[in-house]
Order: sequence, then C-alpha cells, then structure tokens
Amino acid sequence: MPPEPRRFGAVNWLGLWTLYRKEVSRFLNVATQTVAAPVVSALLFLAVFALAMGGGARTVAGMPYVEFLAPGLIMMASSLVIAKIQGSIVDLLMPPLSPAEQLAGLALGGLTRGLVVGTAVWLALVPFAGPGLHRPDFVLFHAVAASLMMALLGVLGGLWSEKFDHLAAVTNFVITPLAFLSGTFYSTERLPAFWKAVAHANPFFYMIDGFRYGMTGHADGAPGAGVAVLLAVNLGLGLWAHRLFRIGYRLKP
Repeated sequence: MPPEPRRFGAVNWLGLWTLYRKEVSRFLNVATQTVAAPVVSALLFLAVFALAMGGGARTVAGMPYVEFLAPGLIMMASSLVIAKIQGSIVDLLMPPLSPAEQLAGLALGGLTRGLVVGTAVWLALVPFAGPGLHRPDFVLFHAVAASLMMALLGVLGGLWSEKFDHLAAVTNFVITPLAFLSGTFYSTERLPAFWKAVAHANPFFYMIDGFRYGMTGHADGAPGAGVAVLLAVNLGLGLWAHRLFRIGYRLKP
C-alpha cells in the first residue's frame, strides 16, 4: 500500500514538544550568555543604584531601598532572526505544525528561559535583600505573565526583524525604555501627576509593580488591576503573533 500522511490529531503534541525542547536546549547550551550574564547585570545594577549611590541608607515607602529595588531587577528576541539569517527557518515551516503550535513552542521556550533566569537572579539577590515572599501566588503569577510577555515580544520582534540590527532596534527603542520607565529603580508615587499617568500607561509598570507587591507587600498601583492588564496584554500579543504566523509574515517569500 502507498504511504499515507501521519495523523497527529487536533494537536501535534510530538511536534510541539520537539520545538519547545529545541528552544530550551538552545539557551541552555549557552547558559553563560543566557543565564549567568543576566545575574551579573542584576548584581551590577544593585551595586550601582543601592550601594554606590548610598541607597542602603534610604527608604522607599518605609522599606530599605535595597529591598525595594531587588524585585524589579529580577524581571530584567528571538531565535527567529538567527533562523532567517542562517536559512534554517525552513526547519520551522516544513514540519506539520499549525501557526498556533509554532507560536506555542517558541513562546513556551521563551517563558521557560524567563523563569530560569528569574530564579537564578532571585537566588543571587537573596543575600542582599532577603527572600521576600509576601504573596507567593502574586510572585508566581507575575513571573509567568512577565516571562510570557517578553517571550511574545521576542517572537514579534523576531518576525519583524530581518537582521540583527532590526532586533537591536526593538531592544534599544522599545524594550529598554519601557523597562527603565516602569518604576524599577524608583517609586512612581514620587513622580509629577503627568509622568505618573504616563508610567501607569506602561504595561511594564504592572509587571514590575505586581512582582514587587508579591515580594515586599508594597505596590504603587492596584495589584488586581495589574493582573487584569497583564492578562489583556498577553492575550493581545498572542493573538497578534498568531495572525502573523498564520499569514506567514516575513517568513515566506
């Protein structure tokens, strides 16, 4: 009998698992760059902002500045660009994976990387700021939601970018400004009314603020509203990325 196409059912779980495992293996194989480097960067930020500038003696919202700063540092695109440049994007397009499965494999790989890096940074900062688990449920939710948001932004950046310069532009002109203006290094309560409103319009603010609330019990905004914002943003980014995969945006000639 002639060969027949293999049936995978409603979801190609084997293909999805293979793509996810490939993404995880990719960043673990260069753990010095993908895990150790963020830990060193977070410790340098802590040293500069909290120690060299005398932050250890200052307080924010009644807590030591070191303890206030550390949760933001823990929250400190994409293999698609490498695949495009090397011509290996066909390895993603040829397998029998639906757009949703392609997106899920890449996004879940990025989410896992975020959780691994966040855990490593948290362990490195514990000696300086303590474990800080006021609401473990909030810490877990915001760790997952923030990692997923950054993974989806990485996927979108990778789809748009055709060379590393494009991806660097996304990082330098989108990700970095949003991160630095999110209240990571300061309390938004000290900002003038206009700039406070601008900060609260930044989705990264809710990512940082909710994570800080989970670890220290202090929040500049409403923690419940932050949960809703992160869910809405991740849903929007996911739908956007799925549509781009479905139409083959910058993936197919």
